[in-house]
Amino acid sequence: MPSAEWSAAKNGLVKAMESLGYPDELGRIMAHDLGSPRAIERMTAYLYHERPAKTELIADEMLSIIEECRRWREKKEYESANAVYNEQLNRAEYDYEEDE
Repeated sequence: MPSAEWSAAKNGLVKAMESLGYPDELGRIMAHDLGSPRAIERMTAYLYHERPAKTELIADEMLSIIEECRRWREKKEYESANAVYNEQLNRAEYDYEEDE
């Protein structure tokens, strides 16, 4: 069951799409594909601010947001893996110094 945050973000996007003359189903599909309330809210802000006249512009912005979110998640995964690796290196260095 979606949270209130998800529902509010999705409903906002659907309303924005309808205000531009697009079917509400397109807004629901976009909300699903965007993948997070924050991404949905960014898309909604774009729609209200830019009021794009072409579906190509809407699709391009949606894909840009999705890619940016993917890169952010990937960066966080790398940072986490790097922190674990550095901890292991530091522990090994400390163990080496104790053995001397």
